[in-house]
Amino acid sequence: MRILVVEDEQKVANALKQGLEDERYEVVVAQTGEDAFFRVNTEKFDLILLDLMLPGRDGLQILTSLRKRGVETAVLLLTARDTLEDRVAGLNSGADDYLVKPFAFAELVARIRALLRRGRPADSLRLGLGDLDMDLVTRKVTRGGRTVELTTREFELLEYLLRHEGQVVLRDTLAREVWKETARGTPLNNVIDVHIARLRRKVDLDQPVKLIHTVRGVGFMLHEEEP
Repeated sequence: MRILVVEDEQKVANALKQGLEDERYEVVVAQTGEDAFFRVNTEKFDLILLDLMLPGRDGLQILTSLRKRGVETAVLLLTARDTLEDRVAGLNSGADDYLVKPFAFAELVARIRALLRRGRPADSLRLGLGDLDMDLVTRKVTRGGRTVELTTREFELLEYLLRHEGQVVLRDTLAREVWKETARGTPLNNVIDVHIARLRRKVDLDQPVKLIHTVRGVGFMLHEEEP
């Protein structure tokens, strides 16, 4: 999935680019309204993160122009403005969602996923590995055609592992991105290990090819193991 980040502050733009690339999105950065407008009209994007305060043509002007030209790409506004009037102006100009700075990166990713689910073709609303299939709309998971019944937390955990297939995922990362725990006194290691064990029983039980693997002392990885 391709995302255009329109942000004039270099540090913020770089942080967004790195974070979203870690989530396996392809990211292009534009630092002016003119550059953003040109790119949207010459390249294909699945979503636009648009800062309102830009040099030259501001975010609302860009958004209004894009909608007038029939561009239907999902737009998530990023802004420090937090008045009701600002939110209404953004949404009336054609924005799909609105996020006020400063924001938690986990919330940004959740908003992005929601917008992409809303506007993506049906075949990209699924995740999978081997004979494991996850439907992000119906939240149905199957393995070899057999339905795998998961709790909400198990589904979120498996979704995160699928999105990072082939990568080692740390327990601290799961605590932050799946459990949304950022300032906890005691680690969630035991809780995470219990959920991984339950998920492994449901996904890998009686399967010749194992998908969920523990990297001892580090974390977990989702990949196809040879039978």
